[in-house]
Amino acid sequence: MKIDFKQLFKIALVVFILYLCINYWNPVSVSLIGAAAPIIIGFVIAYLVNIIMNLYERNFFPKSNKKLVNKIRTPLCMTLAFLTVAAIIALIVGLVVPELISCVQVLIDKLPAATVVVIDRLSRIEFISDEFINSLREINWQETINSVVGIATSGVGKVVDVVVKSISAVFSAVVTVFLSIIFAIYILLSKNKLKNQFGRVLRRYMAPVWYKRMVYAVDVFNVSFRRYIIGQCTEAVILGVLCTVGMFILRMPYATMIGALIAFTALIPIAGAFIGAGVGAFMIFTEDPLKALIFIIFILVLQQLEGNLIYPKVVGSSIGLPAIWVLAAVTVGGGMFGVVGMLIFVPLTAAVWRILREDVNNKLKNTQDA
Repeated sequence: MKIDFKQLFKIALVVFILYLCINYWNPVSVSLIGAAAPIIIGFVIAYLVNIIMNLYERNFFPKSNKKLVNKIRTPLCMTLAFLTVAAIIALIVGLVVPELISCVQVLIDKLPAATVVVIDRLSRIEFISDEFINSLREINWQETINSVVGIATSGVGKVVDVVVKSISAVFSAVVTVFLSIIFAIYILLSKNKLKNQFGRVLRRYMAPVWYKRMVYAVDVFNVSFRRYIIGQCTEAVILGVLCTVGMFILRMPYATMIGALIAFTALIPIAGAFIGAGVGAFMIFTEDPLKALIFIIFILVLQQLEGNLIYPKVVGSSIGLPAIWVLAAVTVGGGMFGVVGMLIFVPLTAAVWRILREDVNNKLKNTQDA
């Protein structure tokens, strides 16, 4: 039997590469992701800004063939898109963030009084022992909460180390964000050129059939993410406004705080609304338990309105993903990557669902025709 040393060398090289990947993947991947963070974040920023930029481009003399108009369309629309994003961020920071901070402060202030009310309610339940109730009453809840808040805010360690690490982290974050915005600007200014270049490379090294499939898959993923982002943000604003207006009509406390909280948590699919509703009900409970019950009923009605009317019109029709798969995507994404995973896995699953559904339908149609 003739030994093919060339084939053996290829096999040994593949085994060696697999060995390196298995043993050194974690440190190498972390280093690569850290080094490429500005580029990755730049692509994300460019993708988000491009959604608004496309809106301006479609309305900025779309049928004009003048050289001046074509020359300034991309930079002008990009500038307007960045200004729009900056205005949205300023609005959120100016209106929503103070309300969320006030919400947290109210929870911290009201928590000791709420624990007293809860303990009194528990004491009326027969099967709970008096020893357990008395042990709860002996705890100084105000002191406990203050110590927990103190640890969370001040941290553990030397003051100098904390200050140095904080300054270093802030400086690193500022540099990363600055570089990311620069990358995003370059990407947006040359997006058509980059698209053509990638298309030429793919056509050169891929078979025509695989190239068409690749273009189709990228288009499906792009449409799914774009529609999901627009729909989810629109739905969160509508839900927050409806919650605030409804609470003002019902004369409930903390209307603007809870409305901002509901809008903020509504960005998280499925679980977000329940988180906001639970915190809001607890806040109102510290003031008036009856109004907390009314608030829960109001939120349930609002959730039905949102689930049957707002979500299908704003998000559901654009995503086209069954509820069971939305729940599965949120569960898996949240378990793997936290809140970011919840946000990403829903449109990702919707895109995969659409590709598989259309592929299966085409196969069945071809089989029936044959």
